[in-house]
Amino acid sequence: MPDSRIERCIELCSRARGQSGDDLTRTLTTLQQILQTLQTEEFESEEPVSLSTAEGEDWRHEPIITLDMNGYLTSWNKGAQILFGYSAEEAVGQHILFLYADEPANGRSEINELFLDQGNPLIEVRHRKKSGETFRAILSLHRNLDDNDEAVGMTAHLSLIADQLSIAEKQRLYARLIENSEEGILITDGNERIVSVNPAFTRITGYSASEAIGKTPDLLRSGVHSADFRAEVLAAMHGAGGWQGEIIGRRKNGELFPQSVSIGVVRDRDGVITHAFSIFSDISVLRAAEKRMQQIVNYDSLTGLPNRTLCHQLAEQALATARRNNEYGALLVIDLNRFTSINDSLGHEVGDELLRQVGQRFQDALRDDDVLSRFGADEFVVVLVSIHKHEQGGLVATKLLAALEKPFVIDSHALHIGASIGIALYPDDGLNTVALHRFAYVAMQRLQRNNESGFLFYSPDMNARSREKWQLEGELRRALTGHELILHYQPKVSLRSGNIVGAEALIRWMHPEQGMIPPYIFIPLAEETGLILDLGGWVLEEACRQIRSWLNAGLEPIPIAVNLSARQFNPELPKRLLVPVERHGVPRELLRLEITESLLVRGPEEVIPIMNELVALGFNLSLDDFGTGYSSLAYLKKFPITTLKIDRAFVIGVPDDENDCAIAQAIVAMGKQLRQEIVAEGVETQAQMTFLRGLGCDQLQGYLFSPPVTAEAFEQMVREGRHLSLN
Repeated sequence: MPDSRIERCIELCSRARGQSGDDLTRTLTTLQQILQTLQTEEFESEEPVSLSTAEGEDWRHEPIITLDMNGYLTSWNKGAQILFGYSAEEAVGQHILFLYADEPANGRSEINELFLDQGNPLIEVRHRKKSGETFRAILSLHRNLDDNDEAVGMTAHLSLIADQLSIAEKQRLYARLIENSEEGILITDGNERIVSVNPAFTRITGYSASEAIGKTPDLLRSGVHSADFRAEVLAAMHGAGGWQGEIIGRRKNGELFPQSVSIGVVRDRDGVITHAFSIFSDISVLRAAEKRMQQIVNYDSLTGLPNRTLCHQLAEQALATARRNNEYGALLVIDLNRFTSINDSLGHEVGDELLRQVGQRFQDALRDDDVLSRFGADEFVVVLVSIHKHEQGGLVATKLLAALEKPFVIDSHALHIGASIGIALYPDDGLNTVALHRFAYVAMQRLQRNNESGFLFYSPDMNARSREKWQLEGELRRALTGHELILHYQPKVSLRSGNIVGAEALIRWMHPEQGMIPPYIFIPLAEETGLILDLGGWVLEEACRQIRSWLNAGLEPIPIAVNLSARQFNPELPKRLLVPVERHGVPRELLRLEITESLLVRGPEEVIPIMNELVALGFNLSLDDFGTGYSSLAYLKKFPITTLKIDRAFVIGVPDDENDCAIAQAIVAMGKQLRQEIVAEGVETQAQMTFLRGLGCDQLQGYLFSPPVTAEAFEQMVREGRHLSLN
């Protein structure tokens, strides 16, 4: 009967090459059990065969053949000739199937499918010799690759499965299995002295056979394991039972490395332990890959700090500790102020380095037990573990803000940056990480809305307002597609003739349940959430559509002004503007673009090129809310502005407030020097109109003449020739 254990050993050795971790341990354990049984039988042999004999003359005629990828024989060695009885001339060029005792069910494709598709290089086959005799064999296949690592053929080694192997043949087989194993193998005698090692042992540990034999396995001892652990391993080597696990070993060069180890013993016929063996594999590559994967999954790639996922895990552990110890905890959400401006103007490389340095400063300001993480963009989160009083959250926030006071020097830039910090407390504000983060974020946003650096503790009324804001945001998104937005038009009147000479398009939101929602409610929300881009796009589209409708209806051409948000004002703005203008065929001089002074804080070098491009395309620019303090008069002459609008804050006090009068007079005088048209906003009384007209203002806009009205009402005003009495 064939010895199935030999076949099983061959199969397991092949399987172990592609395994790691628990799968490798199980495979090696099975192999050890078979080897232990087979090695016990060696003691029945009176003529043991040495390893050199196993590699001697009898093995030089191993049957080896090569095939192309279609299964046709390309070479045929002497061993194959002896086994099959065919000469090389008779065999080369034939298909491999001519050697098969049985026709494969799948035809000639079966050979390739067994190797390439099933991925198993060991196949049991039944072949037929030239004489007609059949036999069973193990066919070991591997690919032959060209210089481009493309498979160009296969090499097959045939191992005859004899009906019975002699003890000498078994010994030769065992020796070959050990010598060719990819796993390190060491064998010790009853005195724990190493008596044999295989080549893989030398490759993994760096110790040659001569350096290892005669020593104890302590040769590889790392010193990192406890005495109890070592006693457990020694017990396995003395027959206490098989042992599998991971051990940290030490190579010859002193390097520590993790290894997956299986330990067993060999007994003689009387059950006496004669040898112990250890089969191990180097799993340092596997552990390194696992570590890299953990780094990718749990840590921010830019700063190396824990990311959102890991932060939540660590925070939940910290809260569990605080709960057990009846202590407090705190979660801080930190958002950097002005980071977006720095990142956009100086580039992402500077922005990334700034985030790295901020993370390092925050780490230096915190305790080792505290958790610092980066959630993305410029948002950092700190979890304070086991604090004893609420005030500690504010003290830590103060330290973090102080860490930002010193400028960050990056690429010759000295950068100053502040932060808004929201704080939520455990257990007062929330009992889990998700709730604490949400509430701390609400507090942080309240600070940001006021453009403040500092810290703020969460309070329940903040959450109520925040919920209202989130609800309103969702409804505003719906309004953009639900025909709830409309444009009203507030006329501009000439202070020379009293006639309507233009209008400003102002967006209104007719909420289906709440009625008309004022712009001061939803415009800041749109700016904060980024919806201002969609909102601004809708205004431009609707204004152009309305201008074309009026032109088609025969209304005299009147310039319509639209407001541009600072978020819209980027290098892509000119291209975006041309889309609705060209779609509706609107003359560009009829679309006036109003920008606010807050836009100019970004710096003239950034906005002037965009302004110049807009003017070159035929658009006129107006500076809205002039005098609120952002712009520099030294730079104003460089801007291609055609119109200055005096902010209503300086109009409301004239002619009674001396300061407002002086400011209005200065703005008009400067505008005249720069040959710019002057428009006064928010004019509500005849006295204001008379004073501004006396200064030389060109136009007014305000309730004195008309509030913002619908498109239909504005069209009727123009057709009726309604004008302002200047007397």
